[in-house]
Amino acid sequence: MKALEIGEKARDAILSRKFDQIRVNLPNGDMVGHTGDIEATVVACKAADEAVKMILDAIEQVGGIYLVTADHGNAEDMVKRDKSGKPLLDKQGKIQVLTSHTLQPVPIAIGGPGLAPGVRFRNDVPTGGLANVAATVMNLHGFVAPGDYETTLIEVVDK
Repeated sequence: MKALEIGEKARDAILSRKFDQIRVNLPNGDMVGHTGDIEATVVACKAADEAVKMILDAIEQVGGIYLVTADHGNAEDMVKRDKSGKPLLDKQGKIQVLTSHTLQPVPIAIGGPGLAPGVRFRNDVPTGGLANVAATVMNLHGFVAPGDYETTLIEVVDK
């Protein structure tokens, strides 16, 4: 399924107000990034951006909360590099294309009109990652995560 189709289905589900949570996977940048085709990856990322905008607009309309992240990078740097960061060249002198996952940190964004006042990212989770997202989602729903979960990425502070 294409990113825009996924975005439309998610938008419609959000606007239906039938669900407490909707999880959406937009694999475009990742899957096309693995091909090594930079131009196609740019098109795929633009489609994913449009789908995310469609979803965020729907969340705004219903007064919801969003959490946007990824499990790894793939399209943000499609060039193989040496340890100093310089692009690696093949035998013909052309830049080698990276088709694997990158090791760059992946951002996370949380917001929306339904987000409780005083919610902010914690500053005591220096190496937060994907394992912390489950507890964070539970907290956004108003639940306390079980003790064996990794630490949540958010806290509520008094203003």
